[in-house]
Amino acid sequence: MLIGHLGDEVKVHYFEGGGCIGRFPLATNETYTSKQTGEKVTNTDWHNVVVRNKAAEICEKYLSKGDKVYVEGRLKNRQWQGEDGNTRYTTEVHVQDFTFLTNKNEVGQGQPMQAKQPTSNPPQAAAPQQPTAEQPAEEEDDLPF
Repeated sequence: MLIGHLGDEVKVHYFEGGGCIGRFPLATNETYTSKQTGEKVTNTDWHNVVVRNKAAEICEKYLSKGDKVYVEGRLKNRQWQGEDGNTRYTTEVHVQDFTFLTNKNEVGQGQPMQAKQPTSNPPQAAAPQQPTAEQPAEEEDDLPF
């Protein structure tokens, strides 16, 4: 599970069979105060994120560089032969679930957009619940959970 900002646009590659794969870098930050100097220190880690098929198309359409996103998935290690003949290695996050955290007017009137990787039977969209007299409306906050 990661929360971070896109370091670049989502790049999607389409296959002949109709499937596609999207990739983007995700920056996560850790901030703490140094005990020796008392200064705030921020460490940034970069993660290679992979989304597939419909999720890749949704990410390509709605995400852009700098947007904040929550991703959940599995780590996969991959190796390949580089052009120089050396073996290269990378670790990727293969996304199973994600939520857009950057508020945009065109996406749900400022509410975070959620999506899951589709399975063989995609879930049906649930109708939004309206608060009733017995059920008071919850306070709105900007927490991603």
